[in-house]
Amino acid sequence: MGKVIAVANQKGGVGKTTSAINLAASLAATEYSTLLLDIDPQANCTSGIGVAPKDLNASIYDALTGQVDPEDVVVTTDIPFLDLMPSHINLVGAEIEMIEVDERERILSKVLTRLRRMYDFVVIDCPPSLGLLTLNSLTAANSVLIPVQAEYFALEGLGQLLNTIKIVRKHLNPDLEIEGVLLTMFDTRLRLSNQVAKEVRRYFGDQVFETIVQRNVRLSEAPSFGKPVILYDASSKGARNYIALAREIVEANEAEESASASNGTPTADTDAQPAPESARDASDGIPTPDSEEPAPPRRSSTPANGFSLSNS
Repeated sequence: MGKVIAVANQKGGVGKTTSAINLAASLAATEYSTLLLDIDPQANCTSGIGVAPKDLNASIYDALTGQVDPEDVVVTTDIPFLDLMPSHINLVGAEIEMIEVDERERILSKVLTRLRRMYDFVVIDCPPSLGLLTLNSLTAANSVLIPVQAEYFALEGLGQLLNTIKIVRKHLNPDLEIEGVLLTMFDTRLRLSNQVAKEVRRYFGDQVFETIVQRNVRLSEAPSFGKPVILYDASSKGARNYIALAREIVEANEAEESASASNGTPTADTDAQPAPESARDASDGIPTPDSEEPAPPRRSSTPANGFSLSNS
């Protein structure tokens, strides 16, 4: 079963869509079958991969509302091993339509039930908000990748995002992991970039990716040509950064699978039955505000919980 990675941050302009496009393209370039799912009504991920939303017969909106089978929404791209489930402006009204639906937070999970078995990775580009579409993405995902722009204001919204992740773990998806925190738009010439990187690493520890995405003109130009940077300029710094990120994710997941196999522990499956409430409280890795000692984190000795308590 493919691993589902949601790329999420409710703050706009942090490189979320750029990261989703180029991570998916880089995973495909290493010959892992990958589905890029655009669940942002702006459809920037769709156009950024070279697909015109106005020319589509169906989009993720039609799959979420049950008008078409999910498999009929998937389109191929110019990159071998990479498919796209596109978005459309119609998705703007989806949250309103989904409010009255039973188990509305699990609609995307049901859409992906069959599709996730067809791919090694599913990368979801979430909207820049913490609404029902993002909640569906986090509920359907195995992990969440958090892009953080290397500027001061990018840190301010992390508390709200991490509290949302904690709520999702407790009530909807107890297996949700933090795949990692990705520093984006990093300018090595600026002291501020290094200060933000230091602050992020202080809170998240080794959950911060070693790979840092540096500011790069080619990376900014690529979406206007409808191409991931690996097709636009494979030798550019941006392309090398995202290839390194894909390699880091693949190696980390292979190590986890190997460890799980040696311990006889099954891999995470978000379709499994939720754990008992007490078990979920003890394993979510982000402590509740009144807990004196946090539960042991899943992947890091420095859990991602500092921000989650700051605005409680």
